[in-house]
Amino acid sequence: MPSFNDFHLQPATLAVLANMEITEPTPIQAQAIPALLAGNDLVGRSATGSGKTLAYGIPLVERLARDKRVVQALVLLPTRELAVQVNTVLSKLATSRRLTTALLVGGRPFGNQISALRYGSQIVVGTPGRVKDHLERGSLVLSQLRVCVLDEADQMLDIGFAPVIEEILATTPDTRQMALFSATMPDWIATLQHKFLKNPVKVDITPATDIQSATEQIAYQVPQEQKMAALCTLLHSTQGESSLIFGRTKFGVEKLGKQLSRLGFTVGTLHGNKSQRAREEVLTAFRRGQVQTLLATNVAARGLDIQGIYQVINYELPESSELFTHRIGRTGRMGRQGKAITLLVPSDVPKWRRMARSLGQVVALQRLTIDEQAIVTLPLARPEASVTREYEQNSEPRPVRGREHFSPVQERGRQAQPKHDSFGRTTDKHKAHSFAATEPRHRTARKELRATPAARAR
Repeated sequence: MPSFNDFHLQPATLAVLANMEITEPTPIQAQAIPALLAGNDLVGRSATGSGKTLAYGIPLVERLARDKRVVQALVLLPTRELAVQVNTVLSKLATSRRLTTALLVGGRPFGNQISALRYGSQIVVGTPGRVKDHLERGSLVLSQLRVCVLDEADQMLDIGFAPVIEEILATTPDTRQMALFSATMPDWIATLQHKFLKNPVKVDITPATDIQSATEQIAYQVPQEQKMAALCTLLHSTQGESSLIFGRTKFGVEKLGKQLSRLGFTVGTLHGNKSQRAREEVLTAFRRGQVQTLLATNVAARGLDIQGIYQVINYELPESSELFTHRIGRTGRMGRQGKAITLLVPSDVPKWRRMARSLGQVVALQRLTIDEQAIVTLPLARPEASVTREYEQNSEPRPVRGREHFSPVQERGRQAQPKHDSFGRTTDKHKAHSFAATEPRHRTARKELRATPAARAR
């Protein structure tokens, strides 16, 4: 295996890698970096967690001209979270070379993004929708683009970005270098390669040498009525380690989050209905260990690099075997050990067997010893917060204190109860709170909170 010194990188880039404690390239990096440094187009296939960001990020910053204050590199990603994550990594590399980045994603104000572009950022990291918005506004110009990267290209196809991506690429010069990375290779990738890439180098890291070999896969068949007890049994067995649980729908994830919260688990939820700020807050809390259990839809199944996830649990099967691959790729990243568990009720087994065959995997069904007491509310579990929600303009729930009325006896009893902080610890300052959102109220709730003119007069 070559070292980074073999690539003849700038000392500043090598210093950043040393600070990141990255000493040896992964297989995808070892093959992609030399090809991209040589100016070749590239198509790279490797599982999630294999180090694709540095595979294109290192050549990207090495090849840009820092004295030109124009957009020279564009990196397109399918989700806001992945774009934020990649921008963080590229910013570290870019700063060492006196380059700057601009992050263009939805859910954030245009003003700051336009300012970054006017400042002369050489690297743009963004999602296709927001990048197209800036192109249409004239705030983003790609006429001098030198490098374009499509990361997680198969997911961008899955969520309907294919036409937008082709529109964006049509505005770039023919002389630009293209790199396309994906965990799977659907037909659209071949079409894109034919239209926009020139004699690309193909890098295909096979599962035998890939990072997923570090992930232990387990499948448990459980009765439908005991599925929640089985989940709680698995969470209790972690002894405080982090767990990422995947559900199929936004509503299902929120409902499960409330159930686990009532049972005393510190949980967060992540899905497309949350505002960008709420999504970033829960991810930060999960990374810091303030939240041990994160429940998510497939929005978190691609590319998110959260170190040290102890286990991934498929509480519900995904729609496709490709999504299953991306889900379990959240653990066992960069050679670390991980565990991927799938809970199957009897009706799930036929679909599970079809998915396993399509992935070429042999995972035996096992029986889980379920602790029926696992779903009994813990004595020190947080009481439900007296929190109601009103809608903001983006339909994201926002906490508003409930206005409840108590008799004098009830009030004294209420004040005597111990209060808890947001993670179940007793405190005199904070009410109970959970990152799992409560059920949103109807929009007319906003009117109920407004004082009438007569009340204001009093």
